[in-house]
Amino acid sequence: MLDVAHAQLTDPGRVRDHNEDALGCVLPQSPEEARRQGWLFVLADGVGGHDRGEVASALAVAGITADFQSQKRSEPLSAVLPRLVQVVNLKIYEEAMSLGAGGKSMATTVVACALRFNQAVIAHVGDSRCYLIRKGQAEPLTRDHTIAGEYVRMGLAAGKDAVAPQAASHVLSRAVGSQMFVQVDVCELQIFAGDVLLLCSDGLHHSVSGADMAGVVGDGSDLAGAAHKLVTLARERDGSDNISVQLVQVRSVERVGMFRGRHYKIR
Repeated sequence: MLDVAHAQLTDPGRVRDHNEDALGCVLPQSPEEARRQGWLFVLADGVGGHDRGEVASALAVAGITADFQSQKRSEPLSAVLPRLVQVVNLKIYEEAMSLGAGGKSMATTVVACALRFNQAVIAHVGDSRCYLIRKGQAEPLTRDHTIAGEYVRMGLAAGKDAVAPQAASHVLSRAVGSQMFVQVDVCELQIFAGDVLLLCSDGLHHSVSGADMAGVVGDGSDLAGAAHKLVTLARERDGSDNISVQLVQVRSVERVGMFRGRHYKIR
């Protein structure tokens, strides 16, 4: 059956006096729960500073983890995750509206990773990322929803000829809670024993490269130590933002097929 190990760590950084990042996970308590529900890891980076970004990130993580445990067994994770993000998006938006002008900028990024059988599904909004570390290489599975990122995707910015203003590199083009509805990006991939999925906020990936992430994680034998080293490295190189990371190592997978909407084990 699918078996994973995990570690997570969050740090306020060297400049800020509070932490607007939030982390959460849902871990199955039995083999049956692992097959029915799977594993879930969620990371959120609150937006808004004095406009209660830490409230938005906490609401997002609490809402997604709570609702994940009540989902129907037959529903694919690729349908479950974006719906859960939409639900918390509306909750945060309504909370912001109830606060009036004081909550108008209240929002958060979200990156969520669910694993079941031999598959991982990642849903995200904003610039928190998920990487796949496999055979010593780190591949980003998400794309940043920032103004600068949109310039690049439209072909208006590339290398030294980039026309996107530097200040726009941190400005989100999409966030959870900023509007009544939000577009959620979703990707699916087959996972193998030895894979490591790394979720992080921009406080980590803005100063630590994918190559450095892969080098620190190594074979995944010490996830807690790797999480600590990554956060320490980000603090040393910058530290101006909150820093959060989740590491999920795939120890074994369950090979399955699909027949009439039901999974069956492949021996």
